[in-house]
Amino acid sequence: MRSIDAGEITGAIRRLCMKANFELPADLCRTIESCAAKEQSPVGQAVLKTVIENYTYAAQNSLPICQDTGMAVVFADIGQEVMITGGDFTDAVNEGVRRGYTDGYLRCSVISDPLRRASNTNDNTPAVLHVRIVAGDRLTLTVAPKGFGSENMSRLKLFTPAAGIEDIERFVVDTVTDAGANPCPPVVLGVGIGGTAEQAMLIAKRSLLRPAGEHNPDPFYAQLEERFLQAVNRTGIGPQGLGGTVTALCVNIDFAPTHIAGLPCAVNMGCHVTRHAQETL
Repeated sequence: MRSIDAGEITGAIRRLCMKANFELPADLCRTIESCAAKEQSPVGQAVLKTVIENYTYAAQNSLPICQDTGMAVVFADIGQEVMITGGDFTDAVNEGVRRGYTDGYLRCSVISDPLRRASNTNDNTPAVLHVRIVAGDRLTLTVAPKGFGSENMSRLKLFTPAAGIEDIERFVVDTVTDAGANPCPPVVLGVGIGGTAEQAMLIAKRSLLRPAGEHNPDPFYAQLEERFLQAVNRTGIGPQGLGGTVTALCVNIDFAPTHIAGLPCAVNMGCHVTRHAQETL
Protein backbone atom coordinates (compact mmCIF):
# COMPACT_ATOMS: atom_id res chain seq x y z
CA MET A 1 0.00 0.00 0.00
CA ARG A 2 1.05 3.58 -0.68
CA SER A 3 -0.13 6.40 1.57
CA ILE A 4 -1.25 9.79 0.27
CA ASP A 5 -2.00 12.48 2.82
CA ALA A 6 -5.28 14.35 2.49
CA GLY A 7 -3.32 17.59 2.58
CA GLU A 8 -1.60 16.65 -0.68
CA ILE A 9 -5.00 16.15 -2.28
CA THR A 10 -6.19 19.53 -1.07
CA GLY A 11 -3.08 21.21 -2.45
CA ALA A 12 -3.42 19.51 -5.83
CA ILE A 13 -7.09 20.44 -6.19
CA ARG A 14 -6.32 24.04 -5.24
CA ARG A 15 -3.67 24.24 -7.97
CA LEU A 16 -5.87 22.54 -10.55
CA CYS A 17 -8.84 24.85 -9.95
CA MET A 18 -6.70 27.86 -10.78
CA LYS A 19 -4.76 26.26 -13.62
CA ALA A 20 -7.92 25.02 -15.34
CA ASN A 21 -9.51 28.46 -15.15
CA PHE A 22 -6.42 30.36 -16.28
CA GLU A 23 -4.98 28.10 -18.99
CA LEU A 24 -6.91 26.46 -21.80
CA PRO A 25 -5.44 23.01 -22.68
CA ALA A 26 -2.77 23.30 -25.37
CA ASP A 27 -4.50 20.76 -27.63
CA LEU A 28 -7.70 22.81 -27.61
CA CYS A 29 -5.78 26.00 -28.34
CA ARG A 30 -4.19 24.34 -31.36
CA THR A 31 -7.59 23.17 -32.58
CA ILE A 32 -9.13 26.64 -32.23
CA GLU A 33 -6.21 28.18 -34.11
CA SER A 34 -6.51 25.57 -36.86
CA CYS A 35 -10.25 26.16 -37.16
CA ALA A 36 -9.73 29.93 -37.25
CA ALA A 37 -7.56 29.46 -40.33
CA LYS A 38 -10.35 27.46 -42.00
CA GLU A 39 -13.33 29.62 -41.01
CA GLN A 40 -14.92 31.07 -44.14
CA SER A 41 -16.98 33.85 -42.58
CA PRO A 42 -15.17 37.17 -42.00
CA VAL A 43 -17.25 37.73 -38.86
CA GLY A 44 -16.45 34.20 -37.69
CA GLN A 45 -12.75 34.84 -38.31
CA ALA A 46 -12.90 38.02 -36.24
CA VAL A 47 -14.66 36.21 -33.39
CA LEU A 48 -12.09 33.41 -33.33
CA LYS A 49 -9.27 35.94 -33.40
CA THR A 50 -10.78 37.54 -30.29
CA VAL A 51 -11.15 34.11 -28.65
CA ILE A 52 -7.45 33.44 -29.24
CA GLU A 53 -6.43 36.85 -27.89
CA ASN A 54 -8.58 36.23 -24.81
CA TYR A 55 -7.16 32.87 -23.79
CA THR A 56 -3.61 34.01 -24.57
CA TYR A 57 -3.98 37.08 -22.33
CA ALA A 58 -5.62 35.01 -19.58
CA ALA A 59 -2.73 32.53 -19.47
CA GLN A 60 -0.09 35.25 -19.50
CA ASN A 61 -1.72 37.19 -16.67
CA SER A 62 -3.26 34.40 -14.54
CA LEU A 63 -6.79 35.62 -15.17
CA PRO A 64 -9.95 33.59 -15.80
CA ILE A 65 -10.52 32.70 -19.44
CA CYS A 66 -14.25 33.19 -18.85
CA GLN A 67 -16.21 35.17 -16.27
CA ASP A 68 -18.19 32.00 -15.47
CA THR A 69 -15.50 30.02 -13.65
CA GLY A 70 -17.86 27.09 -13.47
CA MET A 71 -18.96 24.45 -11.04
CA ALA A 72 -15.96 22.35 -10.00
CA VAL A 73 -16.34 18.89 -11.52
CA VAL A 74 -13.63 16.58 -10.17
CA PHE A 75 -12.72 13.20 -11.64
CA ALA A 76 -10.64 11.02 -9.32
CA ASP A 77 -9.02 7.76 -10.40
CA ILE A 78 -7.87 6.13 -7.16
CA GLY A 79 -5.41 3.26 -7.37
CA GLN A 80 -6.60 0.25 -5.36
CA GLU A 81 -3.20 0.18 -3.63
CA VAL A 82 -3.60 3.74 -2.34
CA MET A 83 -4.47 4.53 1.27
CA ILE A 84 -5.59 8.08 2.02
CA THR A 85 -4.44 9.29 5.42
CA GLY A 86 -4.86 12.41 7.51
CA GLY A 87 -8.47 13.13 6.67
CA ASP A 88 -11.56 12.35 4.63
CA PHE A 89 -11.09 12.22 0.85
CA THR A 90 -14.24 14.17 -0.06
CA ASP A 91 -13.47 16.81 2.56
CA ALA A 92 -9.94 17.14 1.15
CA VAL A 93 -11.31 17.70 -2.37
CA ASN A 94 -13.81 20.31 -1.20
CA GLU A 95 -11.16 22.11 0.83
CA GLY A 96 -9.03 22.26 -2.31
CA VAL A 97 -11.91 23.76 -4.27
CA ARG A 98 -12.54 26.24 -1.46
CA ARG A 99 -8.91 27.38 -1.45
CA GLY A 100 -8.55 27.38 -5.22
CA TYR A 101 -11.58 29.55 -5.81
CA THR A 102 -10.91 31.98 -2.96
CA ASP A 103 -7.12 32.25 -3.42
CA GLY A 104 -7.52 32.53 -7.19
CA TYR A 105 -10.27 35.17 -6.90
CA LEU A 106 -12.52 32.99 -9.04
CA ARG A 107 -16.24 33.63 -9.22
CA CYS A 108 -18.20 31.46 -6.79
CA SER A 109 -21.45 30.40 -8.43
CA VAL A 110 -22.75 27.52 -6.29
CA ILE A 111 -25.98 27.95 -4.37
CA SER A 112 -26.82 25.66 -1.46
CA ASP A 113 -30.42 24.89 -2.46
CA PRO A 114 -31.56 24.61 -6.11
CA LEU A 115 -35.13 25.76 -5.43
CA ARG A 116 -34.73 28.14 -2.48
CA ARG A 117 -32.01 30.10 -4.24
CA ALA A 118 -31.17 32.60 -1.51
CA SER A 119 -27.81 31.28 -0.26
CA ASN A 120 -24.50 31.17 -2.13
CA THR A 121 -21.96 28.82 -0.53
CA ASN A 122 -19.36 31.59 -1.13
CA ASP A 123 -16.49 29.20 -1.93
CA ASN A 124 -17.85 27.22 -4.91
CA THR A 125 -18.22 24.05 -2.84
CA PRO A 126 -19.30 21.33 -2.90
CA ALA A 127 -17.51 19.86 -5.89
CA VAL A 128 -19.23 17.38 -8.18
CA LEU A 129 -17.04 14.34 -7.50
CA HIS A 130 -16.75 11.25 -9.71
CA VAL A 131 -14.55 8.45 -8.35
CA ARG A 132 -13.19 5.35 -10.09
CA ILE A 133 -11.10 2.62 -8.47
CA VAL A 134 -8.29 1.64 -10.82
CA ALA A 135 -5.18 -0.54 -10.71
CA GLY A 136 -1.95 0.74 -9.20
CA ASP A 137 -0.76 2.98 -6.40
CA ARG A 138 -1.38 6.41 -7.87
CA LEU A 139 -4.17 8.98 -7.56
CA THR A 140 -5.03 10.98 -10.68
CA LEU A 141 -7.13 14.10 -10.16
CA THR A 142 -8.77 16.05 -12.97
CA VAL A 143 -10.61 19.31 -12.35
CA ALA A 144 -13.01 20.35 -15.12
CA PRO A 145 -14.82 23.60 -14.24
CA LYS A 146 -18.18 23.52 -16.02
CA GLY A 147 -19.88 26.75 -16.95
CA PHE A 148 -23.64 26.62 -17.19
CA GLY A 149 -24.07 28.45 -20.46
CA SER A 150 -23.02 25.16 -22.03
CA GLU A 151 -24.20 22.77 -19.29
CA ASN A 152 -27.76 24.08 -19.62
CA MET A 153 -27.76 23.04 -23.28
CA SER A 154 -26.93 19.38 -22.58
CA ARG A 155 -29.53 16.73 -23.41
CA LEU A 156 -30.45 13.08 -22.81
CA LYS A 157 -32.69 10.94 -24.98
CA LEU A 158 -33.67 7.34 -24.37
CA PHE A 159 -34.04 5.86 -27.83
CA THR A 160 -35.58 2.50 -28.54
CA PRO A 161 -33.26 -0.15 -29.98
CA ALA A 162 -34.93 0.40 -33.36
CA ALA A 163 -33.20 3.79 -33.66
CA GLY A 164 -30.40 4.02 -36.20
CA ILE A 165 -27.30 6.12 -36.65
CA GLU A 166 -29.32 8.70 -38.56
CA ASP A 167 -31.62 9.17 -35.55
CA ILE A 168 -28.70 9.72 -33.21
CA GLU A 169 -27.05 12.11 -35.66
CA ARG A 170 -30.31 14.09 -35.90
CA PHE A 171 -30.52 14.25 -32.09
CA VAL A 172 -26.95 15.58 -31.83
CA VAL A 173 -27.48 18.16 -34.57
CA ASP A 174 -30.87 19.25 -33.18
CA THR A 175 -29.30 19.68 -29.73
CA VAL A 176 -26.73 22.07 -31.21
CA THR A 177 -29.32 23.87 -33.34
CA ASP A 178 -31.70 24.36 -30.41
CA ALA A 179 -28.81 25.69 -28.31
CA GLY A 180 -27.85 28.30 -30.90
CA ALA A 181 -25.51 30.92 -29.47
CA ASN A 182 -26.22 30.06 -25.83
CA PRO A 183 -23.23 27.72 -25.24
CA CYS A 184 -20.72 30.19 -26.77
CA PRO A 185 -19.76 28.24 -29.90
CA PRO A 186 -17.59 26.87 -31.32
CA VAL A 187 -18.43 24.02 -28.97
CA VAL A 188 -16.90 20.72 -27.97
CA LEU A 189 -19.50 17.96 -28.00
CA GLY A 190 -19.30 14.96 -25.71
CA VAL A 191 -21.63 12.15 -26.77
CA GLY A 192 -22.29 9.17 -24.52
CA ILE A 193 -24.09 6.16 -26.00
CA GLY A 194 -25.29 3.12 -24.08
CA GLY A 195 -25.26 2.12 -20.45
CA THR A 196 -28.12 3.51 -18.40
CA ALA A 197 -29.47 7.06 -18.37
CA GLU A 198 -27.08 8.34 -15.70
CA GLN A 199 -24.15 6.41 -17.16
CA ALA A 200 -24.68 7.88 -20.62
CA MET A 201 -24.60 11.38 -19.15
CA LEU A 202 -21.38 10.67 -17.27
CA ILE A 203 -19.76 9.10 -20.35
CA ALA A 204 -20.65 12.20 -22.35
CA LYS A 205 -19.16 14.54 -19.76
CA ARG A 206 -16.02 12.49 -19.29
CA SER A 207 -15.46 12.42 -23.06
CA LEU A 208 -14.95 16.20 -22.96
CA LEU A 209 -11.61 15.48 -21.26
CA ARG A 210 -10.25 13.74 -24.35
CA PRO A 211 -7.56 15.77 -26.15
CA ALA A 212 -9.06 17.81 -28.98
CA GLY A 213 -8.54 16.11 -32.32
CA GLU A 214 -7.98 12.67 -30.80
CA HIS A 215 -10.55 10.21 -32.13
CA ASN A 216 -12.15 7.21 -30.46
CA PRO A 217 -9.76 4.26 -30.96
CA ASP A 218 -12.59 2.21 -32.47
CA PRO A 219 -12.63 3.07 -36.23
CA PHE A 220 -16.44 2.78 -36.34
CA TYR A 221 -16.91 5.45 -33.68
CA ALA A 222 -14.03 7.54 -35.06
CA GLN A 223 -15.88 7.74 -38.37
CA LEU A 224 -19.09 8.71 -36.58
CA GLU A 225 -17.24 11.51 -34.77
CA GLU A 226 -16.11 12.97 -38.07
CA ARG A 227 -19.54 12.49 -39.64
CA PHE A 228 -21.33 14.20 -36.75
CA LEU A 229 -18.78 17.04 -36.72
CA GLN A 230 -19.38 17.77 -40.39
CA ALA A 231 -23.16 17.66 -39.89
CA VAL A 232 -22.99 20.10 -36.97
CA ASN A 233 -20.75 22.48 -38.89
CA ARG A 234 -23.20 22.49 -41.80
CA THR A 235 -25.75 24.20 -39.52
CA GLY A 236 -24.02 27.52 -40.14
CA ILE A 237 -24.42 28.69 -36.53
CA GLY A 238 -20.75 29.63 -36.44
CA PRO A 239 -18.56 31.26 -33.79
CA GLN A 240 -20.67 32.90 -31.05
CA GLY A 241 -23.77 32.15 -33.15
CA LEU A 242 -22.92 34.89 -35.65
CA GLY A 243 -22.71 32.58 -38.65
CA GLY A 244 -19.88 30.61 -40.14
CA THR A 245 -18.45 27.22 -40.89
CA VAL A 246 -17.01 26.41 -37.45
CA THR A 247 -19.83 25.64 -35.04
CA ALA A 248 -18.09 22.72 -33.31
CA LEU A 249 -14.39 22.13 -32.73
CA CYS A 250 -14.73 18.39 -32.23
CA VAL A 251 -17.20 15.65 -31.42
CA ASN A 252 -16.05 13.02 -28.90
CA ILE A 253 -18.12 9.83 -28.75
CA ASP A 254 -17.72 7.15 -26.11
CA PHE A 255 -19.96 4.19 -25.42
CA ALA A 256 -20.80 1.45 -22.94
CA PRO A 257 -22.68 -1.86 -23.12
CA THR A 258 -26.41 -1.44 -22.61
CA HIS A 259 -29.60 -3.45 -22.12
CA ILE A 260 -31.10 -5.11 -25.19
CA ALA A 261 -34.28 -3.06 -24.71
CA GLY A 262 -32.65 0.36 -24.62
CA LEU A 263 -30.39 2.84 -26.38
CA PRO A 264 -29.58 5.86 -24.15
CA CYS A 265 -27.82 8.78 -25.81
CA ALA A 266 -26.51 11.87 -24.03
CA VAL A 267 -24.95 15.04 -25.37
CA ASN A 268 -22.88 17.12 -22.96
CA MET A 269 -21.91 20.42 -24.48
CA GLY A 270 -18.72 22.30 -23.74
CA CYS A 271 -18.16 25.87 -24.87
CA HIS A 272 -14.96 26.93 -26.62
CA VAL A 273 -13.57 27.24 -23.06
CA THR A 274 -13.79 23.50 -22.33
CA ARG A 275 -11.37 23.63 -19.40
CA HIS A 276 -9.65 20.90 -17.47
CA ALA A 277 -6.34 20.29 -15.70
CA GLN A 278 -4.87 17.09 -14.32
CA GLU A 279 -2.31 16.02 -11.75
CA THR A 280 -1.17 12.59 -10.57
CA LEU A 281 -0.03 12.00 -7.00
